[in-house]
Amino acid sequence: MSFVELTGLTKNYGSLAVVKNLSLSIDKGLLVCLLGPSGCGKTTTLRLIAGFLEPDAGEIRIGGRRISAPGESVAPERRNMSMIFQSYALWPHMTVFENIAYGLRLRGLPRSDIQQRADTILAATKLTALAQRYPGELSGGQQQRVSLARALVIEPETLLLDEPLSNLDANLREEMRFEIRRLHDKYRYTTVYVTHDQAEAMTTANLIVVMNQGVIEQAGTPEDIYQRPRSEFVARFIGGTNIFKGQWDGADTVDCGHGLILRCGSGDFAPKGETSVSIRHHDIRFASARPDVIENNWISGTVTRQVYLGSHRDYLVTLPGGETVRTITPVDAAATEGQTVWLHFPPQHCRALAH
Repeated sequence: MSFVELTGLTKNYGSLAVVKNLSLSIDKGLLVCLLGPSGCGKTTTLRLIAGFLEPDAGEIRIGGRRISAPGESVAPERRNMSMIFQSYALWPHMTVFENIAYGLRLRGLPRSDIQQRADTILAATKLTALAQRYPGELSGGQQQRVSLARALVIEPETLLLDEPLSNLDANLREEMRFEIRRLHDKYRYTTVYVTHDQAEAMTTANLIVVMNQGVIEQAGTPEDIYQRPRSEFVARFIGGTNIFKGQWDGADTVDCGHGLILRCGSGDFAPKGETSVSIRHHDIRFASARPDVIENNWISGTVTRQVYLGSHRDYLVTLPGGETVRTITPVDAAATEGQTVWLHFPPQHCRALAH
């Protein structure tokens, strides 16, 4: 049986349905990221799990115990959960040690147990040397580690994180992604993590749940979501991609018009209407000279933008039909704006999307 079970979960604000009949099962010990753009319902879903909101329909079970349903909700403090918010929410007048030990003191643990558990989590989060400092004397990354330590020290059944890295600069965010993953691997709490940052989700999660307009578009491992998107929305949201639209020939090829015919190595074709084809920016092959043989999946275009980024070049190429293609190339694939180039879309990297 799954440890966290959301069944038919619905939350409305007036006539606006923010979460719509959402069902999700999470096994014990997994780190699950709810990923999506602002307004997709991910934070509302997290707050429903935490008990800050009551569902209008559906139910939530933790370890087989029903904790939320319409008109029936276990209080947040009785759910054995810890939640980490965007703000660090540390007590400014308490030291690092005192902030971490605060929840243990509220639970009435003996002083020796408090000391031992706080010392253990200080070591795990690499905060031992900072134990007697105050939050105002810490960097943003250090404060977020204190916030994590305070949440973990009470040994919750479920850990909830609401965009915990959004207040950090880019370098600290990257560092803390790996820190969160390291701590999860050490303690194996069942974790639900809300973010709009795909790199954060890819780095930390066992399971990514992509949400859009209150529903789940797709759930899977980071590799599944990236390599095998099932919809145009997921393909666009996870990693850079180009989307072409055309008519399926009944076999494995989509005619996108204006000379662009794409043979697809994977995906699902729409039996009627348009089929979309996704190909990642870095999977396109780039040539400045006309190839000897022009076959399907080749087309020429005009460079309309070129940016040198040290490890690679980032191009925009306009095709004969007016479509703009973005492609990432090695630095030695140099072309100037206005130059005609040839693009190859390898069939194994072209994925058909029925919707």
